[in-house]
Amino acid sequence: MKFYLEQCLLSVLKATKDIETEVFVVDNHSRDGSVDYLTARFPNIRIIAGIHNLGFSRANNIAIKQCRGEYVLLLNPDTIVGEGAIREVVDFMDCHPQAGGAGVRMLKTDGTDAMESRRGLPTPLTSLYKMVGLCARFPKNRRFGRYYMGYLPWDQPARIDIISGAFFMVRHSALNAVGLLDEDFFMYGEDVDLSYRLLKGGFENWYVPARILHYKGESTHKSSFRYVHVFYDAMFIFFRKHYGHLSVLFSLPIKVAILLKATVSLFRMQASRVRRSLGFFSRHEFSDVAYVFVGSAAAIGECRDILHRKGIDAEYYETVGATVADGHLSLSLPENKTVNVVYDVHTYSYEQIFELLARDNRSNVRIGTYNPDTKTIITESEVIK
Repeated sequence: MKFYLEQCLLSVLKATKDIETEVFVVDNHSRDGSVDYLTARFPNIRIIAGIHNLGFSRANNIAIKQCRGEYVLLLNPDTIVGEGAIREVVDFMDCHPQAGGAGVRMLKTDGTDAMESRRGLPTPLTSLYKMVGLCARFPKNRRFGRYYMGYLPWDQPARIDIISGAFFMVRHSALNAVGLLDEDFFMYGEDVDLSYRLLKGGFENWYVPARILHYKGESTHKSSFRYVHVFYDAMFIFFRKHYGHLSVLFSLPIKVAILLKATVSLFRMQASRVRRSLGFFSRHEFSDVAYVFVGSAAAIGECRDILHRKGIDAEYYETVGATVADGHLSLSLPENKTVNVVYDVHTYSYEQIFELLARDNRSNVRIGTYNPDTKTIITESEVIK
């Protein structure tokens, strides 16, 4: 995890080079040497080393209480921030004084937009539409699709209800008015709760189409039983807090639906483990992965040396002049396997990489990065040094 966080911090420093900023990292008692590793590499970043895993809310609140800035940005460690993203959101907030918080356009590593970038308030009916599949069936319908607000344009700012905690910029004065993150939420749900309290406090929540990349999963293990327990427990906490006053006839179906959804998730997880223990695997689990490197001659030489030491074959494309603009888009890539296209971040800006990723319609392409400063190759599933 420390290498994803290092990459995230480097992107934040690029994005804030012209902004007066204080950066905090709260380590929730990690055991991979993150504190020592990051302390040596980022002497100007304030690292708070917890002696216990306090959970997302408590850890963030520790840093928020020490912040002095006009805005507070909550940011997941498994993200890469575009060079202009933070400035774009700050400028937007400056121009919209009623905005209490703002989120951004999150890309997944396959280039698709993360639906969590814009969400509606999970009222009992909206949540029910989501859980029974109507949201997925009618994503652009203003009633059935409100959970992800799929009817909104991706390239324009828009008022939303819920801001994702992966990138949640909030006005400090708004936090002072509505309170910090609710520490009853250990992980998940705290962003929904804070968003709702901002709305209740008379503030607006906004979506701003500034791009970031979200690996979504490096910080959690979503196939674990603990994830299911924590996630659905957070749903119950939110429901009790904000909708506990509803009549039993109305609230009972929602509670049953949450419990049923958690049970189904656990059953599928257990079935998958049994299937694997018996030796049954899907073709996807055995599918090959190809590596393609795009960048300068020097970076390609370094990547070739790294992969040779690991016994990994790859293809390499040196980009000079006009070829930089097209990146991997003009390349003929394998269609029968996952292709990790790894970009040299000294040749390409993060925003250029995001644009190329968003323009690629091939579903088997995943984006990775190589940083010549850290000599590290990072993809959605692995780190190679």
